[in-house]
Amino acid sequence: MVSETATHDERLRDLEAEAFRTGRTLAEHGEQLAMIREQQRTAFGNIDSLADAIGAPGDRSITERLDTMERVLFALARAQGINPDALG
Repeated sequence: MVSETATHDERLRDLEAEAFRTGRTLAEHGEQLAMIREQQRTAFGNIDSLADAIGAPGDRSITERLDTMERVLFALARAQGINPDALG
């Protein structure tokens, strides 16, 4: 009987440890998913900004539109941890 109780207790500890590891893994995956969603929102926002920067012909001069596009692309690069000023 003592052996059965010890085996049961060991199995219960193993199950609790596995549940803890699984919970921690799920929490880590949840955090990663939230980070990916935020990156997607940023990327889609940048795409929308880029589309707005291009605009319709006649809205602004091509020079103004290209300048705006350059600023948007630099901001996108910086958001991804790239220093566009160091490229080149």
